[in-house]
Parts: sequence; C-alpha cells; structure tokens
Amino acid sequence: MNLLTDTPPESIVIDGKEYKINTDFRSCLRIMLAFEDNELSSLEKQSVMISNLYPVLPSDVKKAMEHGSWFLNAGKESDADNDAPRVYSFSKDADMIFSAFRQIHKIDLATTELHWWIFTALFMAVLASQDNPFGSLVSLRLRVKTGRATKEEARAYRELGDMAEVPEIDDRTLEEREAEAEFMRLIGVNKK
Repeated sequence: MNLLTDTPPESIVIDGKEYKINTDFRSCLRIMLAFEDNELSSLEKQSVMISNLYPVLPSDVKKAMEHGSWFLNAGKESDADNDAPRVYSFSKDADMIFSAFRQIHKIDLATTELHWWIFTALFMAVLASQDNPFGSLVSLRLRVKTGRATKEEARAYRELGDMAEVPEIDDRTLEEREAEAEFMRLIGVNKK
C-alpha cells in the first residue's frame, strides 16, 4: 500500500467476509494506550483492541487480532524481534505529541479527523523532526539508550529526570506477574 497512490483501507477481509474497521486515529490510540498499560492483562488488552477496532466482531477472533495488528502497523510487516529501544510513549508524551502536530503539520488533533495510517505517517515525520521539543527529546532518548550520547547529552538526559524516561512495557502474562508479586511478598519485598 502506498499512501501517495492508494486509499487506506476502511475494512478488513476475514475468511472471505468483509468487516468494517474503525479507522479513526483516536480509536487506534486507545488501543495503543491499552497495550502500554502494564496494569492490564493480555486478554484485557486484546479486548480493548477488538472492541475499538471492529464495530461488528468477526467470528474468528484470532484472525481478527492478526488482521487488527496488521492494520495498527499501517499495513507493514511487524518486526516482532525488534530490539530497538522504546523512545516514546503515547500516554506519557501525549501533550508533546499534540503540540508537535500543531507545530509541524499545523494540525489540531482535538478537532481533526485522520485515518490511522495517515496519522502514523505524520507521526513518523514528527519523530524524525529535530525542529520541535518532542522530536529533540526522542532523538536524545535514542542516543542515550543506544550509547551514542555525548557526555553533555547524557548529563542533560539525567537532568530531565522523569521527563526523559520512557516506561517499559511489561509483556509478561498475568500469571507471571502474580507469581512474581507472590514471590516478592514471601521474601518480604514490597513491589508495586
């Protein structure tokens, strides 16, 4: 799919049946926020994905999840083994992302309607731009996390404190998290 020549999809075909999908960037961001939420179980995250993406639930939920992931990845193959450091968070960086869209694209995300694939293309330009505070912060995060930051940049990163840190996503199962919490309780360590 080429955004320059093709129209982004409005539906997905599963087992020969066409299912309309909610293409609005806000619905897709709700899904992304759920996947960033370490308090939600995998099943809860999947439920948020299905309920926000499909007005009518496909009969094959597994295929609906696979096609939904493809759609959320803007039609690109997912790189599940990607070890790239996490350099932004839709929840933590929301205000900066909102401001960057206004500054770079002159788009007010509060009032505009955008297809998710259009939003992601514009978001990639925001990430790549050094002409806004968010793009600069993402670039700094990347240099620090990959060990390419200068001493001055590393110091500036530390001085930013919590603003510079991006929470990691805990992709363990609910059972794994509960087992760790129980272990920590047994050895007398309080862990959030």
